[in-house]
Amino acid sequence: MLSRRFLRIKVIKSLYSYLKSEGTPLSVATKNLTHSIDSTYQLYFQMLALVPALAEYARERIEIGLNKKLPTYDDLHPNYRFVESNVISIFEHTESLTKRAAKEGLDWGTHPEVVRNIFDKMTQSDFYQKYMQAERTSFRDELSVVEEIFVQCVQDNEMVEQALEDISIHWADDLDYVLTMVVRTLRALRPEAEQLALLPQFKNEEDEKFATDLFTRVTVAHSDNLALLERYTQNWDMERIAFMDIIILSVAITELTQFPYIPVKVSLDEYIEISRYYSTLGSPQFINGILDKAVTDLNESGKINKMGRGLL
Repeated sequence: MLSRRFLRIKVIKSLYSYLKSEGTPLSVATKNLTHSIDSTYQLYFQMLALVPALAEYARERIEIGLNKKLPTYDDLHPNYRFVESNVISIFEHTESLTKRAAKEGLDWGTHPEVVRNIFDKMTQSDFYQKYMQAERTSFRDELSVVEEIFVQCVQDNEMVEQALEDISIHWADDLDYVLTMVVRTLRALRPEAEQLALLPQFKNEEDEKFATDLFTRVTVAHSDNLALLERYTQNWDMERIAFMDIIILSVAITELTQFPYIPVKVSLDEYIEISRYYSTLGSPQFINGILDKAVTDLNESGKINKMGRGLL
């Protein structure tokens, strides 16, 4: 499922684009945010659909070998371990995956070169050869092979990234996160399962509304947030502060003041951590200092009102 941190990042990126663009209606920007979030969940199904696609390609290769005019011994005695594994069977019999793949065209049929590339990387890898040559294997071994395909053959694969970018402008940036969802799905699989237990898009209804609520509120409060930031950065030239830092701080202040059920410490930790990956080297320390001042000031002025125990 999509975590709160991931949703916060989506809001930050959307606010960045919204403020950088001129004349984009808020309703359109909000719709784009929702589409981006939904698209990430679609990518989760796209990546899961890769496993049946690889198995089908492997079967095709076996069939080609069997039908050669001058087949080798290996052609005539193919190793069916991968294509006949229980894990592959579970993937292929998960109705919610196959139906969605068929409905939304997530079968990789338009990108056979990607499937071929991943298959070649897989068959040449040590983990695959060890699995195929082992005297006996377990369900855990089958799971491990599929997980390693994503970790070693899909992640950081330029051909995969290019194909995803061609399909959707949102997907290349979201691949690493989606792969963690795929791995979680694999690790939850048990031998007695008949189908994959697919992750939901959101943990609950509150998470489903969180991103759009936060985005809408921060766009309305952004001018006031900037005024606050100018007070906290009197010794700084606002024009020289990284624009991404301003965005992160504005979203953080909105969350601190308008989401009473989210603890202050959670908000602080989340936005400081996000800044490590999406802004400058010195941003975490800078944002930490500004938010410390903001929390003190906003508490004194009564603008932070948290509900429940331990929320401060």
